[in-house]
Amino acid sequence: MTEDEAAHRPGAAAEPDPATGADPATEAAQATGADAATASASAAVLAWQAAAPDAVLLDGFHALKHALRFGARVRTAVSSDKAAVLRLAAELAPDLAEELAARVTEIPAAALRGLVTRVHPTAVAALADRRDRAANLALLAERPRQAPVVVLDSPRNLGNVGAVIRLAAGFGVTGVVSTGDLDPWHPNALRAGAGLHYATAVERTAADALPPGPLYVLDPEGKDIRSVELPDDALIVFGSERHGVSDELRGRAAELVALPMRPQVSSYNLATSVGMALFHWAATSRSPRVPGRP
Repeated sequence: MTEDEAAHRPGAAAEPDPATGADPATEAAQATGADAATASASAAVLAWQAAAPDAVLLDGFHALKHALRFGARVRTAVSSDKAAVLRLAAELAPDLAEELAARVTEIPAAALRGLVTRVHPTAVAALADRRDRAANLALLAERPRQAPVVVLDSPRNLGNVGAVIRLAAGFGVTGVVSTGDLDPWHPNALRAGAGLHYATAVERTAADALPPGPLYVLDPEGKDIRSVELPDDALIVFGSERHGVSDELRGRAAELVALPMRPQVSSYNLATSVGMALFHWAATSRSPRVPGRP
């Protein structure tokens, strides 16, 4: 049998290329793997493009982490550095490490830049279904409540809205309701909220369609909040960063309350105000919903 015949005999092992030392079998396997990765990345990009019009953006590792922990239906997740994402998972979310390994598809960095306006430093993004509005509204309307609803009256800054939602989720409140033009599920609010929209009921309503419950309105002319007990079923109302609470909601208040503030200081940041008010509620409430309370 000639050498050529032996080389092409079925089952015969391929000899390394004498010029390069490369193993043809290894090269073939690598090429097959590269083709599979390319096909997987292409499929992920197509899935993203198909889902994008109806889904909300989860921008970054923490947004995806929290969305998964709180039951979001994630349609697709992509990263330009999956290994880095899995290292973060091992360090910060070991409970999700296996799920993230299965869900996240690696795509080229250029492809990721084409899908999102601004690539998050963690180089991962995902698309998910928004929480069901009807279910959120039903949850917000339930009585009796064991935790308040935060109402943002015509907020103007999406970053502040997201920060408030993050606070609300941490305190275990029933939900966050906004009035006015801004969508609290806007990508910028989701980014600031780190995916915690899925940990509480977040909706936008008209001022005359708020959930039931007594309104406790933050107002500089109100009683010192430290002298007021905020009930668990309260709607705690915060005004916009510039104009405060509308006359309509102010007029419907069961109580006007004020945060302690040094004279000649004009205001607190919205999220700071919400944090102070919720801390006061948590410190005085007997509700088992308060985090850390048995």
